[in-house]
Amino acid sequence: MPTMSQDRKLPAPEANPESQAFWDGARAGKLLLRKCTACGKVHYYPRAVCPFCFGDTEWREASGKGTIYSYSVMRRSATPYAIGYVALEEGVSMLTNFVDCDFDALRIGQAVKLVFKPTEGDGAPLPMFAPA
Repeated sequence: MPTMSQDRKLPAPEANPESQAFWDGARAGKLLLRKCTACGKVHYYPRAVCPFCFGDTEWREASGKGTIYSYSVMRRSATPYAIGYVALEEGVSMLTNFVDCDFDALRIGQAVKLVFKPTEGDGAPLPMFAPA
């Protein structure tokens, strides 16, 4: 059963003023998304200005639930891994890794849930997804 190695060291993300709240949320076990206060649309990757109408945005906690939109399993590296897009319940897609699963059992449309994986040092954990 090919799965992501638990021993793999993930580099810590580098926060900037625009993404600091996102990484603080990750440390608290929350996936935060931005929602526009003008048009009401949610977007990911977090940015202060709405990519749809250029309005102001605010942070909202996501449910952490979604479905696999697409994926690819990388087997040529020393540690096989799976990446792809998850369509979140909030209506946005997120590029992510799939973990804690049999890569051969992944399917488009499969329900997934948010998990956080630790990073090197005292870095914020990274949001990833596992089968629900």
